[in-house]
Amino acid sequence: MKDILHPICLVIASLGFLFLLRDLKQNRRESSLVLLSLVYLSSALSFAISITPIWIRIDSTLGITNIAVPLAQSCVILVLVFQTSVLAHWALPAQKARRRTRLFGAAGVGVIVGLFTLFAFLTPAVQRTSDFATYYVHDPAYKAYLTLYMAAYTTAEVYLGVVCWRHARQAGNVWVVRGLRTITTGAVVIMGYCAIRIGGILGDSFGFSVARFKDIAWFCGDVGALLTLIGYFLPTLMGRIEGLRGWSRDQYALWRLQPLWRALHAAAPTIALMPAPSQMQELVRFRSVSFLLYRRVTEIRDGMIELRPYLDPQVRAKAETRLRGQGLQDPELAAAVTAEQISQAISSLTRGQDYTEPAEYADARLSIATTQEDMQAQLRIAAHFTPPAESTSPAQHPARSASRAGDEQ
Repeated sequence: MKDILHPICLVIASLGFLFLLRDLKQNRRESSLVLLSLVYLSSALSFAISITPIWIRIDSTLGITNIAVPLAQSCVILVLVFQTSVLAHWALPAQKARRRTRLFGAAGVGVIVGLFTLFAFLTPAVQRTSDFATYYVHDPAYKAYLTLYMAAYTTAEVYLGVVCWRHARQAGNVWVVRGLRTITTGAVVIMGYCAIRIGGILGDSFGFSVARFKDIAWFCGDVGALLTLIGYFLPTLMGRIEGLRGWSRDQYALWRLQPLWRALHAAAPTIALMPAPSQMQELVRFRSVSFLLYRRVTEIRDGMIELRPYLDPQVRAKAETRLRGQGLQDPELAAAVTAEQISQAISSLTRGQDYTEPAEYADARLSIATTQEDMQAQLRIAAHFTPPAESTSPAQHPARSASRAGDEQ
């Protein structure tokens, strides 16, 4: 059972640590993130050391029989220290959380020192990779060793279960709530492991054995630990998924706005203060395009302002009558009319034909208060926009150039 569950838990813990590395590089001073990363690293080490071939290799390398036991269980104690410290940083003010972390750390170091000290008094024996606990249960030094380990383990799991359940009732984020409740469930399952190990200590004194429950103990310990790891990871994972969704939405919006922006940029190149990076390059590099999208929205609106003198009032009136007759209503109606106005204005600019009393854009009647609302309005325009058949650069329009030269004089 141990050699089946441990590799699965090792993979999950390792993936969790690797998943957090990118965030850790960017936020090295965020204590809760550092501690959470150490939770997964310590957990991965504890499972790795407990796998039989690795256990045997460690023993042979260090030359101490069963030294993998206190090494693996010391990693478990570190997991508990880091887990409780993460909760402290999530729930308490920074200064109080640091004090609580130092307290947990000191307690963890004390337990680890005690484990290695008591391990030194164990009766030498053959290597036991699968039933170490039941084999040594009659050794007084091991009873003291296991009592110390289980006291620390049980206390920490009870603390985790109670604190996580209490915080779950107060948390506002649904995935934080689910994560905390998953941690609580994991702590409850681990109680089965604790009960069997404590039963082994008591059984030797009161004449009963729990040896037949050793597979259940491993099952409860590994499944409980796995649930705990998943619980800590849920809010981070869902936050990353939400970030991926936002990245995908931005990429899609940028792609949808590309034809409209390209037509406006060809008509008025000055709207872009700097060359726009290739969307494909940003896509391949998996970079955020939020700033590029913000630029695109701003430049499209600037381009529309540039075309304002070339808006034919009759085009707006005819388009609104025709499209309203087709059943369109605002905001879709305003977007469709505005799209036709932009196409017409680009054609008028090409011919150098401006208007003494140009029309307003149809979407000017809409209430647009934020950049996000402006982007949504432009996406609706882009859906209806058809570039004019022919368009040339403003530099090729003598009438416009002469007009501008006169204005400058």
